[in-house]
Amino acid sequence: MARRRMSNPLALAVLALLNERPMHPYEISTTLRERRKADSIKLNFGSLYTVVESLERAGCIVATRTVREGRRPERTIYAITDAGRVELDDWMAELVSTPVKEYTRFEAALSLLPVLPPDDAVRMLSERRQRLLEESEAAKATARLATVENLPRIFRLEGEYVDALRDAELRFVDALITSIATRELDGIELWDVFHADAARPEEMHALVTAVKEKIAGGRWGELTPALLAEMETLSGGPAAIEGGGDGTTGGGPR
Repeated sequence: MARRRMSNPLALAVLALLNERPMHPYEISTTLRERRKADSIKLNFGSLYTVVESLERAGCIVATRTVREGRRPERTIYAITDAGRVELDDWMAELVSTPVKEYTRFEAALSLLPVLPPDDAVRMLSERRQRLLEESEAAKATARLATVENLPRIFRLEGEYVDALRDAELRFVDALITSIATRELDGIELWDVFHADAARPEEMHALVTAVKEKIAGGRWGELTPALLAEMETLSGGPAAIEGGGDGTTGGGPR
């Protein structure tokens, strides 16, 4: 897939509006807000002017005339070009048809979750769950308003998509909280070792022994050699843990 000259969704929105009729940037901004597109596309006036300039340089839009209303500053009207229509159609086809890996903040946090002690993770996930529920209630109120306004569904699809993602995340978070709290999460013994108190060697030894038993039973074959070596050191008994024959005292993979 050829790399697109612009990737800012705001540029796509500008092309879509100018495909309806010529507008000046202030009207573009006002129209996007009136249609609640700012809920889905990050919009501020400064970045809008930058996007308009970029589209003009790329030949996707062209300034057609300037207008002045009363004492207001002179405003430039822009229109979409043939090249802009091609860009709009191609860009929309790509976005709708081709899934793209999106690196979300929550996914990043989940990939590093063992950094937190299990109890802290449960508490923070519970806070997230509460915020998701609050967002869900607010979204339902917005949906009811759209129903009262008799807004066609075609103009509410992005909201339905966000609601579906939130509902799926809520189900995932609920299940994860339960699996950690009930200690049914596969690998929680490893998680315990990462946060065990090295000053209590007997407890550390018991935790590591439990982990090694699962490894010996064929579980977690994907564990890295470095982590296995650390488990070997820690499982040498209280003396090995206290003395740390190689200076290792636990706390997770290096």
